[in-house]
Amino acid sequence: MILSQYGDYLYLYILLLVSIPAVILGIREKNIKYYAMFITVVMVILTIGVDSQFRYLLGFIFWEMILIYTFYRLRTKNKLIFRIYIILSLLPLIINKLMPFLKLDLVGFVGISYMSFKTVQIIIDIFDGNVKELDFFDIIYFILFFPTLSSGPIDRYRRFKDDINSSISSDDYIENYLSIGIKKLFKGIVYKFAFASILYVFMDKIPNDKSALSLIMYMYLYTFYLFFDFAGYSSMAIGTGYIFGVHVPENFNKPFISKDMKEFWTRWHISLSRWFGDYIFSRYVLAAMRNRKIKKKKNIYRIGQIITMTTMGIWHGLTWYYIAYGVYQGIALVLTDNYIGTKWHKKNAKNKIYQYLQVFITFHIICFGMLIFSGYLNRFFG
Repeated sequence: MILSQYGDYLYLYILLLVSIPAVILGIREKNIKYYAMFITVVMVILTIGVDSQFRYLLGFIFWEMILIYTFYRLRTKNKLIFRIYIILSLLPLIINKLMPFLKLDLVGFVGISYMSFKTVQIIIDIFDGNVKELDFFDIIYFILFFPTLSSGPIDRYRRFKDDINSSISSDDYIENYLSIGIKKLFKGIVYKFAFASILYVFMDKIPNDKSALSLIMYMYLYTFYLFFDFAGYSSMAIGTGYIFGVHVPENFNKPFISKDMKEFWTRWHISLSRWFGDYIFSRYVLAAMRNRKIKKKKNIYRIGQIITMTTMGIWHGLTWYYIAYGVYQGIALVLTDNYIGTKWHKKNAKNKIYQYLQVFITFHIICFGMLIFSGYLNRFFG
């Protein structure tokens, strides 16, 4: 039997049972790390099973560890070798995304996208000199860490390693880990099993036609459904991580009060947007400035935003609506940059009514993007 992570009550019941020893260890000021490593293996097996998915996962781990350790041994600053390693690290994910087109049944298991980002991140940090030493079991634990296996958030290896190897006093654990973790876990349960479930019922009742009213209804309902579903998953993952002694980074922070799209991406899927910002956007901008082929910094930023968000769309899947969603978000960021630089915006930026209008307009830009992302428009073009 394969369980859906945070997706059913049986999983939550098992999660409660395996969390009890972690709580006891934390209160008694014992390191939770080794127990958590064991439970991670158990929960991974319960989530993906022991059939082909598990074999693919073992092959993925073996492949990535070879790449990480050989690149660490090289510690080269040769950019060509570095890029080859990045491509090789992403190869399982690339094959996974191409499987529907190649009609293959390879490299498929729950969480491959998030795991790939973790392994690529380590290679990049080795290249940048930010990772000075490797611990085999810490890396395996980081890649497989069960609370964030299938839904994120995406953590950073150095921060994660510091957390799992730090000493936590009983009072600190109770106040800054256990109590916060329980609150976040229950918040996620309410978001996922109450709000998202109710919204899904209403979505299911939308008439199956091509009317503008159905389109608008679906757009609003799907936007809120996706938020409560995904924010619910994330909150449960973060809460579980806290209970197991890890300060998993936040993933959502009231995204629908954003005044513009730049602010939105500091509030929505925060860990992913920061990952893309640090490892794609910033690196592209720095490389472009050094090459000096594009003279204006504004143009470099604009191209970087388009590249970053399009890549994010492709990461979600090789379907037209995911790619269109990425391009849409890139264009939205470029237009936002242009607009906030205008005299009109600067003149009215502190006006409350103007700010409310910004939130209203931004919300609808968000909603239309979610409509694209949902694939619902297929019925209009099909």
